[in-house]
Amino acid sequence: MPNAGSSKRSLEEVSLLSEELFRKYVHAGAIRRDADAVAALFAEDGVFEAPLVPLRLVGRDAIRAGIGEIQRASAVEGPVDLSRSGYVLHETGDPGVFVAEIDTVFEDGTAVALVQIFRVRDGLITLLRDYFRAP
Repeated sequence: MPNAGSSKRSLEEVSLLSEELFRKYVHAGAIRRDADAVAALFAEDGVFEAPLVPLRLVGRDAIRAGIGEIQRASAVEGPVDLSRSGYVLHETGDPGVFVAEIDTVFEDGTAVALVQIFRVRDGLITLLRDYFRAP
């Protein structure tokens, strides 16, 4: 049941908001490799989890530092080949949750498939579970 004063969003609005947030996340992380910009997309108490690594970062400062470390430690140096990479977003029964299936190909030919689950509140990521293994 919605809280008093809350407004319902149409599925189209939810999809547009999910798409916009996901694109900002990809642009900040995979394309620009900007840990500050990635952290800014999270709520102050947001959580980034990578269960297969395993890694859990709580709060913007920890996310900024942790994402920066992941980027520096990456075996892949080159940029993402956008023409060979793609994704599909899936809405869930909860308007604050969406899932991204991602196939990333880097310019050196390295390919990575991953799944991300986003929990969002007020346009910010509160929890991101990133199921990936570093190449």
